[in-house]
Amino acid sequence: MKTVYSLFTVELLRRVFLLLLLCHFIQPTLSAVAEDYQIGSGDVLSIAVYGYDELKTKVRVTESGSIDFPLIGTVQVGGIKTSEAAKKIETLLADGYIVNPQVQIYIEEFKSKKVAALGPFNRPGLIELSGPTTLLELISKAGGLSKDAGDTITITSENGKIVTVDVTKLIKDGEATSNIPILGGETVAVSKGEPPVCYITGQVKRPGAYPWIENITVLKVVSLASGFTGMAAESRIKINRVVNGKKTVLDNVEMDTKVLQDDVIEVPESFF
Repeated sequence: MKTVYSLFTVELLRRVFLLLLLCHFIQPTLSAVAEDYQIGSGDVLSIAVYGYDELKTKVRVTESGSIDFPLIGTVQVGGIKTSEAAKKIETLLADGYIVNPQVQIYIEEFKSKKVAALGPFNRPGLIELSGPTTLLELISKAGGLSKDAGDTITITSENGKIVTVDVTKLIKDGEATSNIPILGGETVAVSKGEPPVCYITGQVKRPGAYPWIENITVLKVVSLASGFTGMAAESRIKINRVVNGKKTVLDNVEMDTKVLQDDVIEVPESFF
């Protein structure tokens, strides 16, 4: 019992360490969202002044781009970044109110910020954001990537800046730096992968690669290849298939046999 408890404790400590490590990588991303975001009317801001809890304010930006803040009154923040707005408030507070104020601004809520999700998403189109969002969260909002998605995602911001993200590093490897913040107004385009295919060789009129779809049969692939030649041994058709990295040969398959992606159908020559 003592050994089991010890192993449980070690596993618990390991998970806590991994959680703290994850938080270490995520925090810079969230900070980048706060600093780079351009404030617009309807946004809800949370504003804090270090050491002055009584000045903590949650406020919605008016249609004219202004907010009201304690001590200094109306401040115009629409159209500037949150980092610039924080410095502006610091300057106003330092003018006779607080010595060396330190202001932090966080985005509590966006107002109808939209992102265009293009390409092989399961639900492509305009995606509405209600707050700071990461690329993975956006993919989730768009229903995930479809099976014909390619290897890259291209994010184009409103100012024309382009960032390319590797899908494998983002999703399979979980690379934190690939999970970039989405601020609203971007176009997120997923490349299209190569369409799935199957192959047919031997005694057909047009051997080669053909589009593979669910439940396609040998008969259908033969039809796509314009049918058998006069030399085809129709009763001795083979399928060469790779299963778990190993080649498998299916002999004398029926015409209604289902073909899998990357299968190679072999139609031998008749000896008679």
